Amino acid sequence: MKKFDIFNQFRDAVIIVNNKREVIYQNYTFKRWFADFSNLKKFSHNYNFDICPLTSENLENYSPIYHALNCEENFFASVSYQHNREKISYYDMSVIKKGKYSIFFFSDVSAQTELVKTQKQLEKLQKNYDNLEEENEDLQKIKQKAQSQAIRIALINKVSNIVRESIDISKILNSALTELALMFGAFKAYYAEAKNKNFNIIEIYGGKNTAADTPISFDSETFNTICNNRISVVHCLKEYLDAQPFKQSVMRVVVPVFHLQKLIGVIVLLSYHKRELSEELEILEAISFQLGNAIIRAQLYQKNIQTVKELKHALKELKETQLQLINSEKMASLGQLVAGVAHEINTPVASIKSNNGLLAKLIPQIENAEIADIMQEINHIDSEAIQRISNIVVSLKKFVRLDEAELQQADINKELDLTLELIRHETKNRIEIVKNYGKLPLINCYPNMLNQVFTNILVNACQAIEEKGTITITTNFEGETLTVSIKDTGKGIPKDEINKIFTAGYTTKGVGIGTGLGLAISAKIIEKHNGEICVNSEVGKGSEFIITIYSK
Repeated sequence: MKKFDIFNQFRDAVIIVNNKREVIYQNYTFKRWFADFSNLKKFSHNYNFDICPLTSENLENYSPIYHALNCEENFFASVSYQHNREKISYYDMSVIKKGKYSIFFFSDVSAQTELVKTQKQLEKLQKNYDNLEEENEDLQKIKQKAQSQAIRIALINKVSNIVRESIDISKILNSALTELALMFGAFKAYYAEAKNKNFNIIEIYGGKNTAADTPISFDSETFNTICNNRISVVHCLKEYLDAQPFKQSVMRVVVPVFHLQKLIGVIVLLSYHKRELSEELEILEAISFQLGNAIIRAQLYQKNIQTVKELKHALKELKETQLQLINSEKMASLGQLVAGVAHEINTPVASIKSNNGLLAKLIPQIENAEIADIMQEINHIDSEAIQRISNIVVSLKKFVRLDEAELQQADINKELDLTLELIRHETKNRIEIVKNYGKLPLINCYPNMLNQVFTNILVNACQAIEEKGTITITTNFEGETLTVSIKDTGKGIPKDEINKIFTAGYTTKGVGIGTGLGLAISAKIIEKHNGEICVNSEVGKGSEFIITIYSK
């Protein structure tokens, strides 16, 4: 209809429908936009409300064109047009009622709708991005906190391992100070032990101008903070009172170390890095607590070690005293016994000697020459026996020397001969004695004690030789040193017993035969003479005891 041609000038698509629902007009825009238009019903089915809250099984209820035709008044709706699955277009549909006509105007708002959707999507994406950013920041904070916590735990564990594995105070402190200095970037770190209101440095990391055992003190404010078991963090020019000032301000951290509410020391960290400390303070508190326990434990351990050493030393002195008492008692008893025996022997010997002298005077008066010769021989044998008994008594008295408790000069070769005379019953007709005596000066010594040593060694040598054998005695004096070697051809001493033979109570002679005191007492006697005694032995070949005495 030409009367509707004016709508060809409209940029919007226009169709006109009569009351019989027949499309009687399409402008150019409509024909261009909807070139596939065939009939109103199909066209209507391609339209939907942009927002459709209806719930009905009748599909026409969802068509905005259907609603517009049924509406008696002008109608407006935002609609979507879908001709195929790939593309959806959006329009503002306005319907004007003019008598029996319904004039439909379709304004293309697809670009604007897409723009709005895109903006909404962008807003949603921006919101999601902002949320992700916020979550990322939270994650970074959590990550940093976790890393800090991991470093904290690692440091605490490392110090804990050092504390558990060592009981050396110096090693514990040095390791802890090293780790703390590295973590806090400190150029100097040290531990100072509490001494009343002052402190004494005992371990240092870094800092060449401060020596250990340096006394230090802090201002009253810092000291009160420490006493209240709180960490002091200040920026200052002096690390402690009376210290030389720094050229620039430094951060000083003073960490108190307590044990059972008692201040035992402080850790001092000095750094040029000026920053706020937060979680690091927790690390310092944890390490401080561990160090307090470790230091006290190490001190107790060292004290126990010292106590054990003192007890061992006291036990050693007690054993030495016991040996000395046993030896003194033994020698005293021997002296009394020898004195009594000498007295008891001298009386009958004097009588026999007197009778022997009288008999010697009467022999010449015997007329029978044969009887006279026999009596002369008997008299001579008795004289030798009497002299032998007298010599033994004199040797016994010299051996014990009860009146010789002080140092005296003695000829060691003669003392050895004296000892050999007394043990003659052990060597007679069985053991050959070889003497390699050197030229010796008189030696300052306790002769009775040395004779006791010689007797112990020589008797042991005789007992080690089961049948026949040889004992070789060698003496030498050179460079103010006296050496006496007594070597036998006995059965020898096993290697696992050599280190035990000088131990009191140890014997290889069996129960009831040896006391195990002879060589132990001998070793103490040689020590008293500023000397030493050692032994070389081989099973089956014999032993050699070497006595060395260094002249004072």
